[in-house]
Amino acid sequence: MRRPVALRLQAALGTLALAAATGVVLAMPEAAAAAGGATGYATQNGGTTGGAGGQTVRATTGTAIHQALCGRADSATPITIEVEGTINHGNTSKVSGDSCSTAADKIELKQISNVTIVGVGGGAVFDQLGIHIRESSNIIIQNVTVRNVKKSGSPTSNGGDAIGMESDVRNVWVDHTTLEASGGESAGYDGLFDMKDNTQYVTLSYSVLRNSGRGGLIGSSESDRSNGYVTFHHNKYENIDSRTPLLRGGTSHIYNNHYVSLNESGINSRAGAKAKVDNNYFEDSKDVLGTFYTDQAGYWQVSGNIFDNVTWSEPGEDTNPAGPDPKSNTTVSIPYSYGLDAASCVPAVVSATAGANKGLKVSDGSCTPQNPDPSPDPTDPDPTDPTEPSPDPTDPPSGTNLSLGAGADGSSKASGTSYGNVRDGDLGTYWSPAGTTGSVSVKWSSPTTVSKVAIREAAGSAGAIGSYRLVDHGTGAVLATGSGAGVISFPAVSLTKITFEITGASGTPKVAEFETYAG
Repeated sequence: MRRPVALRLQAALGTLALAAATGVVLAMPEAAAAAGGATGYATQNGGTTGGAGGQTVRATTGTAIHQALCGRADSATPITIEVEGTINHGNTSKVSGDSCSTAADKIELKQISNVTIVGVGGGAVFDQLGIHIRESSNIIIQNVTVRNVKKSGSPTSNGGDAIGMESDVRNVWVDHTTLEASGGESAGYDGLFDMKDNTQYVTLSYSVLRNSGRGGLIGSSESDRSNGYVTFHHNKYENIDSRTPLLRGGTSHIYNNHYVSLNESGINSRAGAKAKVDNNYFEDSKDVLGTFYTDQAGYWQVSGNIFDNVTWSEPGEDTNPAGPDPKSNTTVSIPYSYGLDAASCVPAVVSATAGANKGLKVSDGSCTPQNPDPSPDPTDPDPTDPTEPSPDPTDPPSGTNLSLGAGADGSSKASGTSYGNVRDGDLGTYWSPAGTTGSVSVKWSSPTTVSKVAIREAAGSAGAIGSYRLVDHGTGAVLATGSGAGVISFPAVSLTKITFEITGASGTPKVAEFETYAG
């Protein structure tokens, strides 16, 4: 079943006037959302939607990116910045304003929220110029290349990190990016993807990290343990010396990544960190998992990984490799749904999907890369598409609503709402996510067979629900995808918890009832 996409990037910008001096083109008031929806830990804590719902602008210089940020009504006004061309020191200047805090030596996302930066057209390359996220939240970076960012030598940028986050950062989704350097610290480079000083709820997906001494870290020192809840999936790490990533404290979920030529060490869990490491493919590498360069232990839960020509060091005072026969030494509970590709197909799937300018392809959980689909047009539905369930609110299922009396929970809820409101039989009460996306679940104490779901919106909110996924929480299997409220049918399945994930919306969704039926 194909993966839904929130909104395809808007293409009708050519008819608008070009402001050549600034490199900005203003689009129509409706924003183009980043393709697809956030995954992993970025879906938690209210979700990550970036600039969805705001204005869209086109930028061809770094100065134009800063001007777009500074031209908003305030620092939280949603905005999507479509970037095309090469962004470098020569075309990036500091811009001042009440809604921004920028600098000339980096793309500065500081003390702001609700921003999407997405590469379009012929591609976006940040050349020797890093992206710095600080004291900010709800940020999406998608389909861009960031290369050769230096902390020493010339020119310097962003402390040497391709993408760096620090100081109270929340909810960042970095997707389909290419992050690369041309050497290690001795050549002036630092990390490709770093998180420090209380950075949480981050996902790095479908990205390529290569040719660097350091892949990235979570926590700047053994005492910086305020970071975590980070997901890494369907990424390729290639020709990296170490830190793929380095984890200090916190929890990470690392699955379906392809690691090639890790020269010194790989996933370095230390200082109390916990990592769930599932269905990855490690190839031609050394010490791909363990605690290294410290006596402060970290932990891991492993399953389904393939180790292909991996060598392991002998344990020592500051070396504790997980191999040669990696075993779990902790358990990690993951709060969101996800589908796992088999490790054996990870190299092929990641090769076809990861990195900028790959068409934003994703995996469907069955080792088959998928092209993103355009969002269904609510004014022109396609009833002939057999892959998309067609909810029909006028055709309620027959039989007993199994949700009545069941349990309920979810990822987030707006103030004054409750998970239980979706299975109380009362259309006057409802659950609403804290943002525009989130998930709500119905659960039972014993396996229950379900083949139909009816999603009913509260009065006054009809049409707010956009794209969705219906997921078997226990297995992570996607039962159905589509858009809009109504009746959803799928092959009967026995489960103990079923989750309705809203991945795209217009306005604030309000789910009055999440009904479940056996047939």
